[in-house]
Amino acid sequence: MMRPELALAITQFNNGEFYACHDTLEALWLEASEPERTFYQGLLQIAVACYHLRRGNQRGAILLLGEGRRRLEQCDPDVCGLDLTTFLTAVAALQVQLQTPLDSEPKIQLHLAVAKSLPDSP
Repeated sequence: MMRPELALAITQFNNGEFYACHDTLEALWLEASEPERTFYQGLLQIAVACYHLRRGNQRGAILLLGEGRRRLEQCDPDVCGLDLTTFLTAVAALQVQLQTPLDSEPKIQLHLAVAKSLPDSP
């Protein structure tokens, strides 16, 4: 079963509320142990990257997208019941898009989705 705080963070992320998402994920990250800790940190970094991108900080966004993606790639693709494979594909596409100077704010096409089948609870 998904933690209510994670469900809130997903909603915040998908609504473009990246700063609020950061705060929600940070609370989860600080109390988590591995492997969830790495997952929360990676997701948090991608949320902050999107926040930077919205504020025009392309360099900061590029750095945090890379760090977050590296952390999430270490996780089980279905960790916490999310479809990380699709999400990471979208993160990689955004990273490619950011390799050239932007004339306008890019549309952030990242969406966190629940995996089709949730793993069994312990």
